[in-house]
Amino acid sequence: MTIFAILDVRLKKESLDTAREVFGRVLAETRAFEGCEGVDVVIDAEDETHWLCVEKWASAEADAAYREWRAGPGAIKDLGPLLAGAPGLGKYELESAI
Repeated sequence: MTIFAILDVRLKKESLDTAREVFGRVLAETRAFEGCEGVDVVIDAEDETHWLCVEKWASAEADAAYREWRAGPGAIKDLGPLLAGAPGLGKYELESAI
């Protein structure tokens, strides 16, 4: 079953340029990860420091493998200083019958 994961991040205003570089690199890795069907970044129209990363995964197993990789060898070490607070992560299933 398709899984959508939405990463909700708030960045420090002074870190936006660096965040674009870091996210560019990180999301290239994410998009190349087995089972990733795409990632879009949407930025709040009224707050440029509020970003949502909308990831589409082929299955819950693919998403879980990715999260495990990010928690270990794929850890993002240069993201923490750019954040204004702890990121949030929500997971959703596609309901195509509606």
